[in-house]
Amino acid sequence: MGHVNARGDQAGTQSTGLRATIERWSAAPVVFLHRIPRWTLLAAVFVLLAIGMIGTGWVAAAGLLVLAAALAWFAYLNWPALDGSGRILRIVTLVVLVGFAVGRGIERF
Repeated sequence: MGHVNARGDQAGTQSTGLRATIERWSAAPVVFLHRIPRWTLLAAVFVLLAIGMIGTGWVAAAGLLVLAAALAWFAYLNWPALDGSGRILRIVTLVVLVGFAVGRGIERF
């Protein structure tokens, strides 16, 4: 078996197509997020969750959808390195977030 890098790919293999494009597009934002203090990201997640849980209507839905979009982006970037349980956890989390967002948007929750 060949060497596996941090992303879970075989060493020397390169992403192609859409994945390569998204990885190139994501490089600068990921570096930026890595350089800012961790508490900043934690605070941003907390604020988005608070907006989603305390807010009403489409304002609440927007907060949860922004959080879901960020999680989906990170899940996509990390997908090759995830095992089955990690993938299932991310899918379930996204479904729950989007479900709550829709519920808040139509004012069911």
